Amino acid sequence: MTNRDGKSALTATKGETCVLAYSGGLDTSVAVAWLRETFGFEVVTCTGDLGSVRDLATLQKKAIASGARKAIVQDARDVFVEYFVWPALQADALYQDRYPLATALGRPLLAKLLVDAARAENAKFVA
Repeated sequence: MTNRDGKSALTATKGETCVLAYSGGLDTSVAVAWLRETFGFEVVTCTGDLGSVRDLATLQKKAIASGARKAIVQDARDVFVEYFVWPALQADALYQDRYPLATALGRPLLAKLLVDAARAENAKFVA
């Protein structure tokens, strides 16, 4: 596989920065190493703090230990409540007409945080 410049897609990314949406779980921790080894990316992790109870300092250390060059944690709690949670509660938003929306509410905000981090890091790639 080649890109439009005729370079191998696997080597065309060597040394480029990729910002990875990082939860601190096994899958995203393995993804840090996989992105580095497979594509040669310099990986920067991005975690959005939406208010879950966890040790964010430990999460950052885990990202670095997994091979990330940098680990960003963005505090998005106020934005999440004001623009996502509160409007959903006002709308009585339910999943399958039974359960309050929860996890799905954060996805658009996390995607925005990922893109914002990629722009700040001059990264051409996100994962």
